[in-house]
Amino acid sequence: MNISARVINQQDSHEVTLSTNDREHTLAVEPKAAGRGSSANGGELLFLALATCYCNDLFREAKKRGIELGRVEVVASGEFGAEGEPACNIHYCARVESSAPRDQILDLMHHTDTVAEIQNTLRAVSTVTLDLCETF
Repeated sequence: MNISARVINQQDSHEVTLSTNDREHTLAVEPKAAGRGSSANGGELLFLALATCYCNDLFREAKKRGIELGRVEVVASGEFGAEGEPACNIHYCARVESSAPRDQILDLMHHTDTVAEIQNTLRAVSTVTLDLCETF
């Protein structure tokens, strides 16, 4: 799978184009109020990537197990120190709505944490922790 992201920024304009293999789409991200740069910072987008990856992978792994999921909510967070320092204290929490038994959902959540590609990419250089939230 070949994935890319392109940003084009000029005064009062910020364009984001994402691509996976031959499928391209845009993501609405406003420019900064001053007109230069993105209103979303890299840290926010990093944590969006963590939350999105886990959400999508929960649905993927649930389908493999024949588990129907309703609502999924994922919140990813962490801390950045001084300029140039990497993120630390990276955690994410998920809530899953399903009619499946709680133990099956918790097993699904733990398993998905081990196969989530963005989480595993970051784990190669930092600690990323799943904090289990209650299911809906």
